[in-house]
Amino acid sequence: MQETLPDILVGPLLRRCEPQRLVLWLVASRPLALQLTLSVDGASPTHDLAEATTCLAVGDHAHCHLIDLVLETPLPQETRIAYDLAYRDRHGAWCSLREWGPALAYPGETLPTLVLRTRHDALLHGSCRKPHHAGPDGLARGDRWLSERHQDAAARPAALILSGDQIYADDVAGPMLAAIHALIARLGLYDECLEGTEIATGEALYARDDTYYHRDELLPAATSNAALREKFFGGKRKPIFTTASAENHLITFAEVMAMYLLVWSPTPWQLIPREMPTLDAPAQARYRREQRHIDDFVATLPQVARLLAHLPTLMIFDDHDITDDWNLTAAWEAAVYGHPFSRRIVGNALLAYLLCQGWGNDPDGLAAPLAATRDWLAQRDAEGRLDCARHGELITQLLRFTGWGYTLDTQPRLVVLDTRTRRWRSERKRHRPSGLMDWEALSEFQQDLLEQSAVIIVSPAPIFGVKLIEGVQRLFTALGKPLMVDAENWMAHPGAAHTMLNILRHSRTPQRYVILSGDVHYSFVYAITLRQRRHSPRMWQVTSSGLKNTFPATLLDGFDRLNRWLYAPWSPLNWLTKRRRMLIEPYRPAHASHGERLWNRAGIGYVRLDAEGAPSEVRQLGADDVDTPFERDTR
Repeated sequence: MQETLPDILVGPLLRRCEPQRLVLWLVASRPLALQLTLSVDGASPTHDLAEATTCLAVGDHAHCHLIDLVLETPLPQETRIAYDLAYRDRHGAWCSLREWGPALAYPGETLPTLVLRTRHDALLHGSCRKPHHAGPDGLARGDRWLSERHQDAAARPAALILSGDQIYADDVAGPMLAAIHALIARLGLYDECLEGTEIATGEALYARDDTYYHRDELLPAATSNAALREKFFGGKRKPIFTTASAENHLITFAEVMAMYLLVWSPTPWQLIPREMPTLDAPAQARYRREQRHIDDFVATLPQVARLLAHLPTLMIFDDHDITDDWNLTAAWEAAVYGHPFSRRIVGNALLAYLLCQGWGNDPDGLAAPLAATRDWLAQRDAEGRLDCARHGELITQLLRFTGWGYTLDTQPRLVVLDTRTRRWRSERKRHRPSGLMDWEALSEFQQDLLEQSAVIIVSPAPIFGVKLIEGVQRLFTALGKPLMVDAENWMAHPGAAHTMLNILRHSRTPQRYVILSGDVHYSFVYAITLRQRRHSPRMWQVTSSGLKNTFPATLLDGFDRLNRWLYAPWSPLNWLTKRRRMLIEPYRPAHASHGERLWNRAGIGYVRLDAEGAPSEVRQLGADDVDTPFERDTR
């Protein structure tokens, strides 16, 4: 079987790229000897990657190659650099990317290219990419957009920022779960023993009759966790996990790893059968509906793979990368981490995030957890399963780890926030929403801002959100139902809210902030200044969501209209909010017909900054190929 597998399964993905350091990620069916040739200014030096590559086997025929190449001579900036990632084939000859990955190059070219910008003055950004959403993919739209300007180095974005929900581990279509299980078998992804459940192993889980559309019945529910278990949405009872779509929730490490391979590359789909499992009649009808959306998703994966091979890509998790409402309240944490099965589910998703997303953002900062993970992957029992005791210890280490956020010393400086693992918990009222960052994390954040004239902040949830929607979330929180409305906004916790606002107002922090966010499944832009302050810092909240997801249209239209009426800049209701000292002025989508401020289409965001770090252009590149500029409302 190994002989019939392609050598390269996924990638390469360009990750953190700097003049003297290139970080790339790929998955192969076997360990590969690699070399990288960089062509620029008539020279084409070749770099052996033996010392620069960490290879981690996650299955018999699945090997993650983490490439971290440090260069003695800096690469030039503002110019296109063609690169050829070659590997030694089974006969000992070097196989060029021209041969194994011609589809990764744009028409008329034979190799992918990268551009190292001197300034982060243009960025693509987005979040929330659900494969079975009924609509096109914003990442594929990003590829079509780049294909029109990739030859102009000055027109290339400095980076692609993915600000959360790169996968939906908690909301999986039946056809996607079937593909995941087929890929696990095809690649021999490592099995594991399970704890806290009657299901002994991952293989036993995959073989169960209720593995499709009934996993919510397998997930743990604790009698001590009544407030979480009794959450109702549409009349549906909830277990410990609060997602409304837990029927196919991913459980094992192999399942999450397989999903990453399937959402970033067309190649794994070509290796597996596309067969419906045995289902009852209602489930068959649902499966067929979802299959149409999955087929559309798969059809544009070649474009997605090409985009990720051309743009340096930075990422950060949000809840759906792990599970819905991840760490939303102290009560949620106590329930989930207090049960070995739910703790394992969260830990497995975090392990996969480390390998597939986190490491490429900050290889130095994640060296310790990566080394521990490498050691664990090398320890398997006589049946080939991953070491169970070490598995639990590793998850404990990752749950305590505090280095998921990171900073790039670019111009402007880029600060990416971890808003999920360092929460400001409400210990006395454990069912109230936790702050998105605790005091210590916010203090570290402030240190990253000091003495900077301008900064780009990546916050998965908007710092300045829609006041009406936050008000609704606050109402449900007061009624003891924060999980029902996902009350996870910056203003939900007084300590975190006031600390963040004080940081942004501080005299030694930047005069210009651009905040890139996602999460909410609609897009909007706000300009923010301080009331009654002559030399106020200027802030822009730029939200792009989702890449492949949208908000219920009728509901959002109502929220948009009411928010414009109730919280117009002159409205006295603004003085009842935590942001009363700030003047928030919305931008208007250019194609809005009825004064809308919230744009509810799938796509990917584009922002260009001027020399001082202020936005000169903000637009949403619609996945339907309709692009929408956001304009200052002068009416």
